Amino acid sequence: MKRWFGRSPLVGVVVPAYGVERWIDECLASLVAQQHARWEAVVVDDGSVDRSGEIAEVWARRDRRIRVVHTANAGLGAARNTGVQHVRGDHLAFLDSDDVLPATALASLVGALEESGSDFATASVASWPSRDDSGSDGPLEELRWMRRLHRPPLRGARVEERPEILGDVFAWNKLYRRSWWDASGLTWPEGTRYEDQPTTTRAFLSGTFDVLSETTYHWRIREGSITQTRATTEDLRDRWATKRASLGAVRDHGSAQVERVFVDRVLAGDLWRYFLLVPGCTDEWWELLRTGVQELWNGRSLVHSGLPPVHRLAGWLVEQDRRADATRLMQWVAGLDGAPAPRVRDDAAGAWRIEVPREVLDGATVDPVALALHPHEVSG
Repeated sequence: MKRWFGRSPLVGVVVPAYGVERWIDECLASLVAQQHARWEAVVVDDGSVDRSGEIAEVWARRDRRIRVVHTANAGLGAARNTGVQHVRGDHLAFLDSDDVLPATALASLVGALEESGSDFATASVASWPSRDDSGSDGPLEELRWMRRLHRPPLRGARVEERPEILGDVFAWNKLYRRSWWDASGLTWPEGTRYEDQPTTTRAFLSGTFDVLSETTYHWRIREGSITQTRATTEDLRDRWATKRASLGAVRDHGSAQVERVFVDRVLAGDLWRYFLLVPGCTDEWWELLRTGVQELWNGRSLVHSGLPPVHRLAGWLVEQDRRADATRLMQWVAGLDGAPAPRVRDDAAGAWRIEVPREVLDGATVDPVALALHPHEVSG
């Protein structure tokens, strides 16, 4: 661990809280247990109707480094911005109140910034599903795609060195130099879901950063409620709004290389979750999905993206407004139970493609590029 001569950096930690009485104890306990002990935290009780704010006040009485601010409910982005206004520190961190910090998290991030002089640092993430009715946790595992983004480590990097890092959209696995945060005018969007991506995109585009291979954040994924929310038009409108803002920032940056990687590898990354919802969706939701895809990938089809092969095909069907075909395809995918789509080699073309049963989709009506496997997807 790095040793500092004189005063060690003060880390200001913003902890937004809403409806987390089940988890906030564990969250704040992990903060108190940090090896880097020079921190102060502001818990922003965002109008919770449960005991989240009360529990936070108990912690504030136990540890004078913790303060609580109570506000009317205004959403996650507003709560984070309020916390930034109240917290002090040389560096700035965000911690969601249903998640956990490993004991070495702040020390690792602070150490990187002190050695490199970068504007912010980012590290990898492990996740586990929320507790079920039995009270047990699922296994804690590093997210595979985060492992890929954070290896090998970098110091003092610019986005051109690893443009795929733009896929690291989370607010809370990072430590920002507070003076740089303020000078850059960074804030979190308010009144919308998925508020992390526009701000983290701007940070990566404008600053120097360190990429750590260590895991410094444990993320509790409460997937059931998220899936239900995705099926609403309100959710999809917010998703498109944040993607639109992020893409605009990338285009303003002016690097064709970064833009291409962003459009193919980052912007498309979570669309497969929405394609799964096509069966049974409303007419309004389908139309919003179709127009959003056509707008954001105009001139650059999703067939070129980093989506899994069957979801590239689904994206192409959405682009073509072939709802019935997309519905049958996604119903067939659900029956695969997580297994990859079958593949076949086209001997005449000398290339591999996915094989979809004819009763699901007539391959003769599909652009071959929408069925083709990318070179890295072919093994042996």
